[in-house]
Amino acid sequence: MLALAWATLAALTLSVQAGTKLWDGSFNTYASAADFDKWSWANQVGAYQWYIHGSQATSRYLAVSSDYKNPAMSTESRGIKMTIDGTSNWNGQTMERTELIPQTSTNIGTGNLFYHFSVKRTNTNAPDSSMEHQVCFFESHFTELKYGVGSNPKNLVWMVGGVEKWSTSFTADTWFNFAYDINFSSSTVGLWASTGSSPLTKVVQNIAASTSTNSADWHLGVLRLITNQTPEDWYFSGVYVENGPITTAIGSGSSGGGGNSTTTTTAAPTTTPTTSSTTTSANGPAQSQWGQCGGNGWAGPTACASPYTCIAVSPPYYYQCQ
Repeated sequence: MLALAWATLAALTLSVQAGTKLWDGSFNTYASAADFDKWSWANQVGAYQWYIHGSQATSRYLAVSSDYKNPAMSTESRGIKMTIDGTSNWNGQTMERTELIPQTSTNIGTGNLFYHFSVKRTNTNAPDSSMEHQVCFFESHFTELKYGVGSNPKNLVWMVGGVEKWSTSFTADTWFNFAYDINFSSSTVGLWASTGSSPLTKVVQNIAASTSTNSADWHLGVLRLITNQTPEDWYFSGVYVENGPITTAIGSGSSGGGGNSTTTTTAAPTTTPTTSSTTTSANGPAQSQWGQCGGNGWAGPTACASPYTCIAVSPPYYYQCQ
């Protein structure tokens, strides 16, 4: 598992080749929260499906503004603030959820694709590191970011099959840029990352994963596992899916591609070892309360620490120790 020292990252890109954008998740066409309400199952318009949220008005959970985007994103006019609070329970669940799903007829689940997004927090309505958060995840959870878990709960943690592979301190007022490098053909996934306007660099090479999507089950947003009245604000920008080679540019910064057609030289990140956050039993590791314990593609612990039981929360995709 790797922890990235952002200050050591430097990239010299020797090519401007980039991939083809298959789905554009920009918020340029969304002038206000009301624009998200134009989508329905009967009227599937816009870039996003909007149905996973609490019972209150959309404006309680979503807000768009030029203040909410990564300033480096020169082609983007606005980003989004997504809020979860005590009203964010969806569909009778005890979890709190504010999530957007791609609205597209394009197959974004084949070949080697790159799922791009940037995420930020501030010190106002800051995420609570004592509670588990699932961020920008697939329904099967084969890869995702988490917060409030892992070897350091204050880190953003990248997971594959529920196992921590990389993390970085989730500092306030910093834009963290990511691209999930997913090869659906070879069933592997890797991670590209940077901060601010710096170009993406590959921080984790591709590893085996149960990669799958129906092109409408990638969740942009946040799921907080424990119901809590305290509001949290999460900011997102620079959302899109492309095929290879990868675009490493953030806005007007340096750009480049991955694969055999381009060469990129990157300073090696500083690494520190991390340790498992689970306990062990005679049958192997045991998951703690509120942790995942099963689901399609899950490769982590399936037994819960006493006295908790593995409960089917969203079968067959997600089971949780409760």
